[in-house]
Amino acid sequence: MTPDTGIKSDTLRVPGATLYYEIRGAGPLLVFLPGGGGDAGTVDPLADVLAEHFTVVALDPRGYSRSTLDGPQVTQRVEVQSDDVLRLIQQLTDEPVHVVGGSAGAIVGLDLLARHPDKVRTLVAHEPPCFAVLPDAAVQRAMIDEVHTLFRTEGVAAASARFLAGIGPAMKSAPAPGELSPRAAAMWERLAANGPLMLEHELREFTSYIPDYEALSASVDRLTLAVGRETRGALPYRPAVEIAARLDTAVTEFPGAHNGMRTDADAFARQLVGILTAGTRSGRG
Repeated sequence: MTPDTGIKSDTLRVPGATLYYEIRGAGPLLVFLPGGGGDAGTVDPLADVLAEHFTVVALDPRGYSRSTLDGPQVTQRVEVQSDDVLRLIQQLTDEPVHVVGGSAGAIVGLDLLARHPDKVRTLVAHEPPCFAVLPDAAVQRAMIDEVHTLFRTEGVAAASARFLAGIGPAMKSAPAPGELSPRAAAMWERLAANGPLMLEHELREFTSYIPDYEALSASVDRLTLAVGRETRGALPYRPAVEIAARLDTAVTEFPGAHNGMRTDADAFARQLVGILTAGTRSGRG
């Protein structure tokens, strides 16, 4: 158990990797899936509120932070990360669980719901960057390819700048180093190390993902497609709207922008609790 946090950590062997995960709180199981290059620590801003109602489980996706690969880095596949989450759920419970995914984690959540709906009680998918579903998908693919080329030729800073320009005003600033607790500072160091891996091995694959609409339509009552209120007009807002239209449902706005889980954490978490507990009371799953 991590000192003074009430967080227990463990690992799980899966094909080709060892997953690291953390557990805190009590109540129905809630599995948190971080965005691209993120890890279990990214749930921390939400955790105090969520852990009052749920047993919160968060993992480092394979190849990132403390989840190690058996071999060299390879292209990250949505279905492989989804299978990892499935095995983690099966390790922890026989019951369906709540799932919350942000950004790339939302894509993993959509894949999990489509392929294993019996394991998902409720999914909140916040701004999945499925740019391939958009009418201007070719334009967005070209932007992502340019980001990847810049990463290989000029490095992380140039690639990140191009990506932020491409997605528009969707991200609030990162915290100043002096504002961070030791645990948060350690997480930001891990995320900095994960960034190049995400740019090389994940970004193009995940943004090309197209959900299985037919499968999701059968479970749409379990799905909340979430968007940031402050992301309106920016690229990350649009895929959720497109997916919702294809599923004949609506999007739900949350506080903040694409990274509202961190910047507007308290309000974001309380809205999450309302959605998830409503799903429990209505007997979903």
